[in-house]
Amino acid sequence: MSLLRALGSELFAAYRQGLTSGTLHRSFAVSSLRASTEKEAVEEDPAAEGEAKSAAPVDDPKDRTRVIPVETSIRYLASEAYQQTYQGEPVWKNYRRNHKGLYPPKQTRKTCVRKGKLSTGNPCPVCRDEYLVLDHQNVELLKQFVSPQTGKVLSYSITGLCQRK
Repeated sequence: MSLLRALGSELFAAYRQGLTSGTLHRSFAVSSLRASTEKEAVEEDPAAEGEAKSAAPVDDPKDRTRVIPVETSIRYLASEAYQQTYQGEPVWKNYRRNHKGLYPPKQTRKTCVRKGKLSTGNPCPVCRDEYLVLDHQNVELLKQFVSPQTGKVLSYSITGLCQRK
């Protein structure tokens, strides 16, 4: 029995050594054509990166540093794009806040815009649409935040506006 065990272990060791020795001495050949195309690709990348850096996005969707005139906001409220987006409802009607847990927080966030950019993933209805400008001249937009029954301004807990707006 021990003779079979000794022969079996020697055969197994030789088999294992044969498997590992074949993979250790393997060499990979790279053709000169492939190597030259890799060098050209590396040389082209810095130029492409420079163009990508210079062609920074001009219309960043989170940028709120651009000042929209009130007249543009009034024209936007009368436009087909506004009607198609909000479908005759107030801007806050279809807005639903994201929050952790079962119950929403009692107060809305203080502001959606910090340092000229949207700082939240789910901004309030007025902050997310940059063409909605709250101003005393923009009466049609302000009417959406007044209760038709009482004539009082609707609370931010109903409209979902950030407290700064």
